[in-house]
Amino acid sequence: MQNPSTGENINKENVLLRKIRIVLGLFIVALILSGLTAFPLQRELDLVAAARGLAHVAPADAANSFDRWILTVREGLRETYTRHPWLAYGTDWLAFAHIVIAVFFIGPIIDPVRNVWVLKAGVIACFLVVPLALVCGAIRGIPWGWRLIDCSFGVFGVLPLWYCLRLTGALERDFEQGRREEAKGFNRGSAFV
Repeated sequence: MQNPSTGENINKENVLLRKIRIVLGLFIVALILSGLTAFPLQRELDLVAAARGLAHVAPADAANSFDRWILTVREGLRETYTRHPWLAYGTDWLAFAHIVIAVFFIGPIIDPVRNVWVLKAGVIACFLVVPLALVCGAIRGIPWGWRLIDCSFGVFGVLPLWYCLRLTGALERDFEQGRREEAKGFNRGSAFV
């Protein structure tokens, strides 16, 4: 005879697992989309400049610091890709790395308890985005506002992963509780045999 609370635990585990899978599925999609945007950088900046009416404007002639930065990066990419097109291969690898990282999160979608290490590594990576953006951004001359935008990827990335870690902890506790209750029921039932 099945313990009624065991059925409740199974239902609760299914709800927790569904939430984890939805959040991680969205996280994977975001990682892949973020990676794919690293392939056509020059084309993307041309489109942004054109959308802002800056297609034929030099960086020095931009009306504000946002436009000046967009145009500076666009010009830098144009010059680099013209003179050293092989450097774009580096951003191709950046895009590929995003996709590879996304693949790792399939493990926690399948079995979050067994693959909790992936979630923990993701949280650590998100925390490390902040010092990387602040330190390396300063060294490379990236404007303060852009460094904050880069930091936001770590801050916003850690939120779904932290949530999934909490749900995984609850899933593990519920699973263990169900096993204990099932063992108690088995022991009681065997006493009557």
